[in-house]
Amino acid sequence: MEHIDILPWTEKYRPRKLEEVAGQKEVVESLRAFVKVKNMPNMLFAGPPGVGKTTCSLALAHELFGEGYQGNFLELNASDDRGIDIVRGRIKDFARSVSLGDAPFKLIFLDEGDALTADAQQALRRTMEANSAVTRFIISANYSSRIIEPIQSRCAVFRFMPLAEKEMRKTLDHVARAEKLKLDDKSYEAIFYVSEGDMRKALNILQGCAMHSSHITEELVHKTSSRAMPKEVRDMVSTALGGKFQEARENLDKLIITYGLSGEDIIYQVYREIGKLEINEKQRMQLIEAVGECSFRLVQGANERIQIEAMLAKFACVK
Repeated sequence: MEHIDILPWTEKYRPRKLEEVAGQKEVVESLRAFVKVKNMPNMLFAGPPGVGKTTCSLALAHELFGEGYQGNFLELNASDDRGIDIVRGRIKDFARSVSLGDAPFKLIFLDEGDALTADAQQALRRTMEANSAVTRFIISANYSSRIIEPIQSRCAVFRFMPLAEKEMRKTLDHVARAEKLKLDDKSYEAIFYVSEGDMRKALNILQGCAMHSSHITEELVHKTSSRAMPKEVRDMVSTALGGKFQEARENLDKLIITYGLSGEDIIYQVYREIGKLEINEKQRMQLIEAVGECSFRLVQGANERIQIEAMLAKFACVK
C-alpha cells in the first residue's frame, strides 16, 4: 500500500536543528552558545506568530538532550490550560523531578505564555525560583507586556522579528524543490505580501496553492489566501481619488464577489496600499483618517458595505 504523507508542511519542514532556523540570527547564535556550555537562563521568547519561537525551543531541546529529549522536555500550551491548577499540577511536578541521563537540567516550554491568568503567572514565578537548580523555563508570548514583571525579570528576553523576504524565500525555495513546485518572482512576492513575515502562514499558503496546481502564480496565491490582488485594490483607491465614485463602487463589487473578502480584509488592504500611492502627505493623512474611522465603525458593528462605500466617498472628496 502506498504511503500517504498527511503531515502539514509547517510540521513536515520544521527545522530540527538551530542552524536550519530561518532568520533570527542573533537569537540563534545565543542559543547555540547555551548548547555549547550546557547551561542557560530562563528565557522569554517574544514576537508575532510564525517567526520561529516554538521551532527554536524544539531545536534547542533536540540539541541539548539528543534522542532522549522527551524525558527532559515538557511542552505545554497555555492557551489550553490557562489557570493556576496547571502550574500547581503538571508544571510543578515536572519541575521538581530530576533530569534523566546526563542532562544538566530539565526544560519546560510554555507556549502562548501570555494567555496564562495573573494568578497562574504568580504561581509560575514561585515555581521558577524554587526549582532553578534542576529546571529551566522557556516562555513564548506574542505580547511580552502581558507577562508580569517578576517573571520578565527572571528571564533573558529574546525578541523575534517578522522574517525578511530574503529569509522566507530561502525556506520556500527548499520546500518548492522538495515538492516539485514551480514559483516565479511574482508568486514569491505575493506570498510575502500576504504572510507579512509569518513563515507558518507562508507555508500554509504554499500548501494550499499546491492542492490546485504545481505551477504557483501570483493570482493563485491571492485567491487561495482570500486576498485581493494589490493592483486591484490600488486601482479601486485611485479611481475613487479621481472622483469616479460609481466606478470605484463597481471595483468594490468585484473584490467582494471574486475574492469573498470581509469588510475588515478590504480596509486593511486599502490601508497597506495608501503608503504606495503617489500623493502628497496631506492627502495621505486624510485617507488614513477615513480608513481609521471606517475600521472603528466596523468594530462597533456597523454595516460593512455602507461603511466601505462611505470611505470611498470620502476618498473621492479628497483634494
